[in-house]
Amino acid sequence: MVRKTHSFVFQNSKQIAAVTTGIVGTAALAYSLVDNTVSANMADEGLHPPAHPWYHKSPIHTFDHAAVRRGYQVYREVCSACHSLDRIAWRNLINVSHSEDEVKAMSEEVEYEDGPDDEGEMFQRPGKPSDYMPKPYPNEEAARAGNAGALPPDLSLIIKARHGGADYVFALLTGYVDAPAGVEVREGLNYNPYFPGGAIAMARVLFDGLVEYEDGTPATSSQMARDVTTFLAWAAEPEHDDRKKMGMKATIILSTLTLLTVYIKRFKWAPLKTRKIIYNPPK
Repeated sequence: MVRKTHSFVFQNSKQIAAVTTGIVGTAALAYSLVDNTVSANMADEGLHPPAHPWYHKSPIHTFDHAAVRRGYQVYREVCSACHSLDRIAWRNLINVSHSEDEVKAMSEEVEYEDGPDDEGEMFQRPGKPSDYMPKPYPNEEAARAGNAGALPPDLSLIIKARHGGADYVFALLTGYVDAPAGVEVREGLNYNPYFPGGAIAMARVLFDGLVEYEDGTPATSSQMARDVTTFLAWAAEPEHDDRKKMGMKATIILSTLTLLTVYIKRFKWAPLKTRKIIYNPPK
């Protein structure tokens, strides 16, 4: 009887192993046939960006709001010529990087189409804080026509949309170099090892002294890249600071309740649950 049991278990183990091997092999074959984008060439995926100690990455730190303000200046004077910021309204800047009066003044500098009026006609009006950031192009076709067929991506969620996040964007902005020997870059493209494939339509745009910061910070290319990356990180997650503040409050409350629970358990309930009751019957 014991030998039959061992034989039955051994046969079941072999069957389970065979079925598992078949499933894994079938899945691997299907993956290799479906995923045709896998490449053994590291340049096709781009270099992995180095990690930087971003101030807002700490669990107890908020965004560097001075950097957000400088980053918005870089976006406005450099990046906004080609890239939109569709998900950010002027009012989102209030009490983050600018005061309410500053935001009103900046929004009024832009003309927005509104209407129709009483006569059914569309008209132009100064911007309001509730308006969203203006687009550099009226449509996708115009954007491609102005950039040799390449479509500049919207930057609202670019930090979340790219592997590596802020590290990738910073590395991309500062990573323009001459193509190494043996690497050919087509006309109209630029070599950047951090971009997948190495060839990117966007030329280098940040150079030392390109903008003049109002707070006197030296506008080096790396400083501008850091500031605009911080601004884009905020644009991708405007609720970041409030979320951390709420998380800190929740942590304090839950920690206090936990300590209170331990205290009650240890000093209130423990004597009751461990007491010894002795019954002395009458004699």
